[in-house]
Amino acid sequence: MKIKQYIPAFDWLPNYKREWLSGDLSAGLTVGVMLIPQGMAYSMLAGLPPIHGLYAVTIPLIIYALLGTSRQLAVGPVAMVSLLTAAGIGALRPETPEAYLLLAITLAFLVGAFQFLMGVFRLGFLVNFLSHPVISGFTSAAAIIIGLSQLKHLLGVKIANSEHVHEILIAAAEKIGETNLVTLAIGVAAIFVIKYVKKIHKAIPGALVAVILGILAVWGFGLTEQGVKIVGEVPSGLPGLSMPAFDLGTWQALLPAALTISLVGFMESFAVAKAIQSKRRNYQVDANQELIGLGAANFGAAFFQGYPVTGGFSRTAVNDQAGAQTGLAGIISAALIVLTLLFLTPLFYFLPNAVLAAVIIVAVAGLIDYKEAVHLWHNDRSDFWMLLATFIITLTLGIEKGIGAGVVLSLAMVIYRSVRPHVAVLGKVPGSGFYRNVERFTNLEQRPDVLVVRFDGPLYFSNLNYFKDKINELAARKGPQLRLIVLNAESISHIDSSAVHALEEWVQENHRRGIRVHLTSVIGPVRDTLGRWGLTDVVGAENFFMSNQQAIDALDGKVKEGVASEYQEYVLQTS
Repeated sequence: MKIKQYIPAFDWLPNYKREWLSGDLSAGLTVGVMLIPQGMAYSMLAGLPPIHGLYAVTIPLIIYALLGTSRQLAVGPVAMVSLLTAAGIGALRPETPEAYLLLAITLAFLVGAFQFLMGVFRLGFLVNFLSHPVISGFTSAAAIIIGLSQLKHLLGVKIANSEHVHEILIAAAEKIGETNLVTLAIGVAAIFVIKYVKKIHKAIPGALVAVILGILAVWGFGLTEQGVKIVGEVPSGLPGLSMPAFDLGTWQALLPAALTISLVGFMESFAVAKAIQSKRRNYQVDANQELIGLGAANFGAAFFQGYPVTGGFSRTAVNDQAGAQTGLAGIISAALIVLTLLFLTPLFYFLPNAVLAAVIIVAVAGLIDYKEAVHLWHNDRSDFWMLLATFIITLTLGIEKGIGAGVVLSLAMVIYRSVRPHVAVLGKVPGSGFYRNVERFTNLEQRPDVLVVRFDGPLYFSNLNYFKDKINELAARKGPQLRLIVLNAESISHIDSSAVHALEEWVQENHRRGIRVHLTSVIGPVRDTLGRWGLTDVVGAENFFMSNQQAIDALDGKVKEGVASEYQEYVLQTS
């Protein structure tokens, strides 16, 4: 048993190279600087005091660096998970800030438990139930909701929390006359600074520059007297131990949010980890170990006054570009946050809420992926409508219902495509023994008395009727001259008991009509199933062939005896 399978840090720590240190140090400091404003902003988005965003990027970051398989993934609060946290806890209407914090801590614990157990039981494949169009539609809608949720801080007005776009827009329209113009000016200026300061140099942390300028402006010009809302006193010192609630009622209430965050957080994290790892050859990202690493990181958040965390797109990209080679970069980022908590929190007293809102708005603006919708419209209309449906449901009904609808739509599309797999009529390439799809190639030879058809999918109870109806329809087009149906089975990967019975009836029905049935390219597991159920005898071992051309030659009595009998004997032996 290799310990590095369970603690991946033991894969890179003993083999750490001296030349990696400069990249890890540079990346660690760069991402640490990013995490300070982002952590505070996302904590505010989650409905918590800003300090808890900093707590969430200390212990969790170190835990993931030791247990995660990605060496560049930057773990911490992200916009999507922060909004899901606010939506999940807000629906329970906690009466005090202390009750809200307890729910956030408990939510982190439940997310950690779900992810950790999914990893232990190797359930990483569950993320595959969300297709890319669904993720794109959900993410774009959630990004819009997140951005609009910051209008209250950008305008300096009171707007009730909501995850429904129409409610936010109506409330904002009603309050537009109360806009604090100074607050609005600070927020808009911060957006421009964050977006365009990188034009000067890519290494400049735009969010931190905006934070510094915002603090100086409020402090220097006394803008709090003009109604500009600020963060206020930020507690200094390291986070103390915290305990989640362990009563069943609270767990049941938080269950939908915990499940949603577990899946969405892992999806977001794993997607970016794989994207970064694809450019490197010195390690592999393992989905199940990632779940264990993220689960343990969320346990760390739960016991040290944080809230749910996951890997972030922007921070990970910066971490990679800044030269991160190992998880040491994440540990260095966490160390910088610890120094900030110990010595620098008083400097954030005059930080305007509008600047933190600007940090969030800029971060989520890049998640609105309209290009994917355009691409799907031109190339795959069914996926486009799935994206659009998820987008609209998320916008109108909320985050949790949106991701739930996305899962249902993804599963529905999988079922639909498996129930109605692709069926190809094959024709002969002139002058050869090769057969191709007649709808894709021109000038193919087709005999009026022979139908060669390929069924591209497993044959099981859900698609039996489609299989029979489709082939009978194709046979009917041939008319009374049809003498042979060749079923090319190279793409039939599995056949169940229901399909065996249906196939037996179909073969016998064709025999009664005087139509022969030949099977070609039957793979081993399917051939075993046919043999166990006696269908080999019904079809006739002499009617199994290696190729379409052999099957047709057998109809004309032209098949080479040696080749055919050898394969048919093999069919009998393996059945």
